[in-house]
Amino acid sequence: MATILIIDDNETIRIGLQQVIRKMGYNALVAASGSEGLQLFKKNEIDFVITDLKMEGMGGVEVLRAVGDASPDCPTMIITAFGTVETAVEAMKLGAFDFLQKPFAPEVVRLKVERALELGLARKAKRRLEGENEYLRSETQGQYSELVGSAPCMEAVFKVMDKVSPTDSSVFVAGESGTGKELVARAIHNKSRCAGGPFIKVNCGALPETLLESELFGHEKGSFTGAIRRKLGRFELADEGTLFLDEIGDVSPALQLKLLRVLQEKEFERVGGEATIRVNVRVISATNKELKTEVAEGRFREDLYYRLHIVPIQLPPLRDRREDIPALVSHFIEKLAPRTNPRVTGIADDALGRLMSYQWPGNVRELENVIEQALVFAEGEIINIAALPEFLRGDAGGGTLSLPKGEMSLPEILEDLERQLILKAYRKAGGVKTETARLLGIKTSALYYKLEKYQIT
Repeated sequence: MATILIIDDNETIRIGLQQVIRKMGYNALVAASGSEGLQLFKKNEIDFVITDLKMEGMGGVEVLRAVGDASPDCPTMIITAFGTVETAVEAMKLGAFDFLQKPFAPEVVRLKVERALELGLARKAKRRLEGENEYLRSETQGQYSELVGSAPCMEAVFKVMDKVSPTDSSVFVAGESGTGKELVARAIHNKSRCAGGPFIKVNCGALPETLLESELFGHEKGSFTGAIRRKLGRFELADEGTLFLDEIGDVSPALQLKLLRVLQEKEFERVGGEATIRVNVRVISATNKELKTEVAEGRFREDLYYRLHIVPIQLPPLRDRREDIPALVSHFIEKLAPRTNPRVTGIADDALGRLMSYQWPGNVRELENVIEQALVFAEGEIINIAALPEFLRGDAGGGTLSLPKGEMSLPEILEDLERQLILKAYRKAGGVKTETARLLGIKTSALYYKLEKYQIT
């Protein structure tokens, strides 16, 4: 139900407008001064403001400016006497939707209210679309594989997903990094009742607490340094859809309390705002931490844990489902070869054997990176051992390959892969940086950074 704010120092006009609006089926709040009206505006989600032009203290033009600064999407209308029509027209140039000239008939009020609410809905829809587009533009444009696997442990995961997808229950996905937690979240969303709604994600471990709060709940203009306009948070963008909270175990205790309130009450306030916003969002969370341990040691709220942990899904590491590696390799070749090396159609048995015997600390994500590098280095139609990264070309000796340079960490392995990939593309492009960036599928600016990072000249 829309809420309309009426600001006028004339009690008769206030009461008359309030009665007309309530008969239309809308909420009507009233204020006898501009300052009182702005207080009500800050504390409530207002859809339309009607304000007198001439008032003691804060006049209608000042109210107009304050509302426009706080909420550009909210339509405003000026009430004016016969002799101040020209002033009202000037007010419209400042952003007023319309003006209402005294005396006025109830049918005129009803017409203007309906038009204003239609305008407000259109503005909000436009702002929401812009917010979703901005979010999508900010997302990494990486390719994601579909869920691939037929191992018994994956079949068990699929059964749980089939059961929980049609419901509105919160889902908690646990597993090591690179096992495909986001893919599971997307698959559940796509099979849910809110599949037509947005799928919005946020990495809770990638942002400091202050920025994460703004990302989740949005902020009002001027709420902090750099807040030059109102921003919709991820919860608002995910309304009637799914919000995927990745690395939920990294959220601070203060934000955990706010998340608990949203999950329980389905409402929140933007940073720097007073109006309460209600949303209908399904939450899927994920972490590579052991949350039970975090709860036991006091770093994660027990009540929030049980709110998120309604339906748990445990994703197995790749080393526990090695029988899926051939299917995953075929999938990645089919997916990546067209833009990386279209000649390649498969992998040699001995090269596949090396992949099968490796422990894969980076799981499926690491396997995809290895296949992409192998495609760049492959000389013929088949990926052979020579095309694999150095740490996979050694002796498999008993099942687990030795890591290069002693015991390299996963970040070091991935950096080594990336450097070799860039060198291969750089040579193939004859040292032309724009062509190198095209071959790698990255922006030229990103290539310059990586060339400097790896001291490639």
